[in-house]
Amino acid sequence: MIITTTCIYCGVGCHLDLHIRNGIVLSVTPGRRGPGEGKLCIKGWSAHEFIHHPDRLKMPLIKENGTFREAAWEEALDLIASRLNEIKTKNGPDSLGFFSSAKATNEDNYMMQKLARAVIGTNNVDHCARLCHASTVTGLVAAFGSGAMTNSQEDVEESDVIFIIGSNTSEQHPLIARRIIKAVKKGAKLMIADPREIALCEYADIYMQQHPGSDVALLNAMMYVILTDGLHSQEFIDERTEGFSEFKETVMQYSPKKVEAITGVPEKKVREAAHLYGSADKASIFFSMGITQHTTGVDNVISTANLAMLTGNVGKSGTGVNPLRGQNNVQGACDVAALPNYLPGYQSITSPEVRARVKEVWGVEPPLNKGLTLTEMINLCGEDIKGIFVMGENPMISDPDLNHVEKQLKKLDFLVVNDIFMSETAILADVVLPACSFAEKEGTFTATDRRVQRVRKAIEPIGGSMPDWWIIQELGVRLGYERRFNEPSEIMDELARMTPIYGGITYNRLESEDLRWPCRDSGDPGTRILHQGRFSRGKGVFHAIAYCAPAEVPDKEYPYILTTGRLLFHWHTGTMTRRSGTLTDQVNQAFMEINPVDAETLGIVDQGKVQVASRRGEIELKAQVTERIKPGTVFIPFHYAEAAVNKLTNNALDPKAKIPEYKVCAVKIRNK
Repeated sequence: MIITTTCIYCGVGCHLDLHIRNGIVLSVTPGRRGPGEGKLCIKGWSAHEFIHHPDRLKMPLIKENGTFREAAWEEALDLIASRLNEIKTKNGPDSLGFFSSAKATNEDNYMMQKLARAVIGTNNVDHCARLCHASTVTGLVAAFGSGAMTNSQEDVEESDVIFIIGSNTSEQHPLIARRIIKAVKKGAKLMIADPREIALCEYADIYMQQHPGSDVALLNAMMYVILTDGLHSQEFIDERTEGFSEFKETVMQYSPKKVEAITGVPEKKVREAAHLYGSADKASIFFSMGITQHTTGVDNVISTANLAMLTGNVGKSGTGVNPLRGQNNVQGACDVAALPNYLPGYQSITSPEVRARVKEVWGVEPPLNKGLTLTEMINLCGEDIKGIFVMGENPMISDPDLNHVEKQLKKLDFLVVNDIFMSETAILADVVLPACSFAEKEGTFTATDRRVQRVRKAIEPIGGSMPDWWIIQELGVRLGYERRFNEPSEIMDELARMTPIYGGITYNRLESEDLRWPCRDSGDPGTRILHQGRFSRGKGVFHAIAYCAPAEVPDKEYPYILTTGRLLFHWHTGTMTRRSGTLTDQVNQAFMEINPVDAETLGIVDQGKVQVASRRGEIELKAQVTERIKPGTVFIPFHYAEAAVNKLTNNALDPKAKIPEYKVCAVKIRNK
């Protein structure tokens, strides 16, 4: 038997054909439809390997005297409901927090935010978008009125010029990188800005290796050249934007010559890049966490929007500002409001009209006050926050300054974790619930380009595991909210009733149609390109963005910059990929990339052991001496619990999006 579903890994949303025999998923082959176009990356090909792993959680676990014991579902759910209700009664609804998940379906995430808002009465719900693309949503909403990818994945092949900044696309979104390479082979020009020399640089016409954290200065310098050399689109600026005068006044302070000292990028190269982008008929921008995970993450994102508007590269094919989402459903989790400051569909918490519609659907009015972000909830554990319910997240590996995170989580009165494996976070929990994997449930994921796609049940749940939406619903019933769904399609129907951008999306349509939101009614074919003719907010807004240095810079004691990221062969905190033999055979050991110049200075040899320390912690791992990384900077992937780089990272936050600065902190390195 073959069941077609959607990949569990990155935000591309490739289709997988799961091959099943006797209730076992034996293999994966590429689905013929979907954005992958019959292709998969190595993670997609091996996506089945963790499903039947012996480490799968199969029964609820309750911790007693520091040790877990198995429990029946009824006992575990009754205990959780009792403890949550006790904390709510004693400390109020805002003493509880809910961590939703970009790895779960839209339906699961909708149920989690509904549990928080409709049942508990708090907006304290968030998910890992806070750690990766919160600055994207904040920045693009401010500039355009919508926080999503403006164009579709296929659209990149229509570009004349493609500008990638802060995205290691060939490792993180391989099938989009494939499209970029196809575009280059058809004649498109490729520009890349990244502190690491990524694989796509082989195809680039211009590569700018900027210092980590200097993106605003680099983009402002490019816009300086575009303005001074008359490459801007005055017609687009006049007709479709506002705020241009203040923006221009700021940008004119960033000449390429001045900026070279900030970015390390030669003036000549900045001018070449500005002319290539500014002269194109159709230029597109692609970015990811290389520019979002900064204390200036929102400023970085807004600067890409400024650049696109300055040249009129919004609202038509082959153009746009295109954030590449790092997880399979980080877009969808945001869409359905697993966020503390929106109701589903990015609707205002305070709008009387929206609140009335929500009350009509839910039967209760949602709370009015803005909730706490994930990072804020962690910082307030044991004080304002007494209990947390975590679904499919692993903050003990993914969050910055892990020693601080562990200390905070241990202050909680009650911690529940719902997952498929015993994660580093689950170990700290009072109750652990076994969830189904993607192969064992129905639902939808929303890809990076707003494309809503089906997730289909291929096998029965492993052991006693249950779907996330069912678990949440059963808790809600025990907490006094009696409304039930029979299946996930009914959850999508409710989401569509109260969320205009999803208003025309149904499971029936998704069987035969390729739908991207906004899709407002049953006759709407969806929207491949946003902001055609007008922006979501009316006129696009230029913002005057000044360069600000990272929160922590090298000094005499900590003389090197650490930046972090992912690898082709692993994903997020490794709970799934490090249980895949195909992937662990490729690489299964933590390492630090260091430039040969720095390695020679420190007496470090390739594959030698080193100790890396920041003001927050230290780890030991092997060195990989390579010219991919520039002198003065080192790179460490974050997948490895045994050498968890987030013990080192800085939890300084962007003031608007509250996203941590994973991409820059100061470290010292010692040869072991």
